[in-house]
Amino acid sequence: MSALALSVLLSLVSAVAYAAGAILQERVATDTPDRPYAPLHHGVWWAAVALNGLGAVLHVVALAYGPLSLVQPLGALTIVFALPMAALFAGRRAGHTAWRGAIMASVGLAGLLALTDGADSRSLDGGERLVLAAAAFGAMGLLFLVAQSAGRPVVRSMLLAGAAGAAFGIGSVFTKTVAVDWTSEAPTVQAPSLVVIAVLAGCGLLLSQAAYRGAGLAAPLATVTVVNPVVAAAVGLTLFGEQFRYGVLGTVLALGSGVVAAGGLILLTTERLAVQTREARRHGEAQRHGEARQPAGRYGEGASAARPASWDRPPDDSDAPSDPDAERPQVGEGVDVGSVPRPRTHLEVEMRSGAVAGGS
Repeated sequence: MSALALSVLLSLVSAVAYAAGAILQERVATDTPDRPYAPLHHGVWWAAVALNGLGAVLHVVALAYGPLSLVQPLGALTIVFALPMAALFAGRRAGHTAWRGAIMASVGLAGLLALTDGADSRSLDGGERLVLAAAAFGAMGLLFLVAQSAGRPVVRSMLLAGAAGAAFGIGSVFTKTVAVDWTSEAPTVQAPSLVVIAVLAGCGLLLSQAAYRGAGLAAPLATVTVVNPVVAAAVGLTLFGEQFRYGVLGTVLALGSGVVAAGGLILLTTERLAVQTREARRHGEAQRHGEARQPAGRYGEGASAARPASWDRPPDDSDAPSDPDAERPQVGEGVDVGSVPRPRTHLEVEMRSGAVAGGS
């Protein structure tokens, strides 16, 4: 097998591993809504972590055998693989809008990455790494804070997924700088960068896990998959001297690819918003129907508003006999005792079902 074919195979397997990890993460988010970030007690979550780690390792190995312009676009297939895998293994089918959004995001991302021309590998000096790390953590923190105040779950999830994608993208940049500068003394010299890589990877994993809570699979996964390489490519264009192929034409095509990818993310977001709106409407209708079927008996559940408050109060003197000559009705133990006209010498009691204390 040639090196090019091996890189393609490794890239495809890496995309499948990422997709499987995302499916498990979404399942864990559904099962443990009270632990959105790190459900350490859940064995399936650790399986998702292992699959994401396997996907990352296979992606790095694929880059060693094939060109970046081929391997990176193939990573966008994670979204396309995840939807049929979720339907097949988890019974969660995606709608037509979700499929259109996923395909648009994948095609747009693949076109954008294919048009990026990598320059000769160079590294970042200490000052550039410090500024990049500070900017990355600042942007991630801002997205996290905005997500906490978001009213809709899908908006919150998209913001968290964007922060996760940024963490993974900047982590890739630092990984590249460490790989370029790697020497026999690298473990000591590169220790700060290795710590930053570890922290970014951990933050990305926790943020992506939280992003799947209440937003389904497609929208958060597409956001992470698109933002990750786009952030890395943006850093490459600004700091590593990379550029788009084919000059002005390539730049225009790259911008068009970016618009297509963004349109796919918008479709996925609006599709999820529509699903949540339908679910909320059905839930409200079910509640209204349940209240309509509720028994309206005076002592039944839900009839507290119709039950007179005086019925719950003990009579002032429950042992005192009723006054047969009272001018107004008397109430005791829920019995409405009507007044008796003068010619009658005996007490007449009338049990009324609708009111007490002289009400009708």
